[in-house]
Amino acid sequence: MPKKIIIIDGGPRKTFNTAAMLQKFAEGAKSVSVDIEVKTVRLYDLDYKGCMSCMACKVKGRASNICKFKDALTPVLEEIAQADGLVLGSPIYFGQITGLMQAFLERLAFPWLSYNDYSLTAPKRMPVVLVETMNGLPERNNSQGYGSMEYCITTALGEPQHLIAYNTYQVKNYDRYELAGFSEEAKRQWRDEHWEQDLQAAFDAGRRMAEAV
Repeated sequence: MPKKIIIIDGGPRKTFNTAAMLQKFAEGAKSVSVDIEVKTVRLYDLDYKGCMSCMACKVKGRASNICKFKDALTPVLEEIAQADGLVLGSPIYFGQITGLMQAFLERLAFPWLSYNDYSLTAPKRMPVVLVETMNGLPERNNSQGYGSMEYCITTALGEPQHLIAYNTYQVKNYDRYELAGFSEEAKRQWRDEHWEQDLQAAFDAGRRMAEAV
């Protein structure tokens, strides 16, 4: 039976930094075997909300570790429950993952949580990679990454691998925007030195996950 890796793209731009990293990850995973199915889901293409506090996942006798609220996210959550690997990718805005990624993680993780003993149990454990792309530098950034949700992921699914691309381009042409606080020359130099390495790291991570599942 083919193994399946689900990639969740939590960024708004279809061809920019986060999307490019996730595309390279997918290419790396697919390079291992034709029996590896890799599916990318773009959250910005879906109409959904965060946890609705309906508590349907906690009903006695019918408790579920998959969200029971029905909307466009439902089939994605059901697929993840049966997947063999999970990749989450988000740009960092104001030190946080995007609002849509946070809403997705609420729906993913709240059903894992038992209010009987406060354990966290996913339908199955699997390798996880967390991807962040950000404007900050390694020594100077305000990123909180995936925040408290990383604890839920680690406990329920397993210790995640991190891929972080720093000091990424915000736009293609800095002359068009009010971005005088940034040096395009410095950005370009960093990108020339690091971006291909970041993409290669994503490709290699994809290969490793495909080999592990």
